[in-house]
Amino acid sequence: MVGIKSYGEAHLLSRNNKSFDGKYPAIGKAHARLPHETVIDGEVVALDESGMPSFNALQNGSATAQRYFYVFDVLVLAAYNVMAEPLPARHEPLFHQVVPRRAEPIREAPQFDAGLPDLLRAVREQGLDGIVAGGLDSAYEPGQPSGVSRKMRVDRSQAFVIGVYTLGGRHFDALIFGYWEGDRKCRIL
Repeated sequence: MVGIKSYGEAHLLSRNNKSFDGKYPAIGKAHARLPHETVIDGEVVALDESGMPSFNALQNGSATAQRYFYVFDVLVLAAYNVMAEPLPARHEPLFHQVVPRRAEPIREAPQFDAGLPDLLRAVREQGLDGIVAGGLDSAYEPGQPSGVSRKMRVDRSQAFVIGVYTLGGRHFDALIFGYWEGDRKCRIL
């Protein structure tokens, strides 16, 4: 998502220009503290009751989850387009001119100087949903999956085997399923 302050108004928009001001009003309004004519990039994150990021709480609108906008890039600063600059050149104004002016619920996204295998291992160990990663020498490419930031979701899925089901009208009435344990043993749930 992008946070925008333009012509004195603050907005929160998806990357395809859909307004999220109504869905996350506090986040949209918090962008009013940005420098005039500024666009920042980040992610809306919901934190559950224990303070852990929760994709489920974000998607399902949990009433108890706190929502924050974690900023990790600047695209336009005071009407100057910085998207063609490499990431370190964009982070200089981000951390000196944008981050100091932010207010809750806008937060600075932590940055880690580590290799991707180490980061993914740490994400899995902490039970997090994923990371946003990018190359230091890349320019910002709006709408491009090969751009500076790439979301990487850590898949914590489980394959199940459907053993038996019975239909009750138009829906399933009963379902027996299981999962593979090792190469040959299927445990029924």
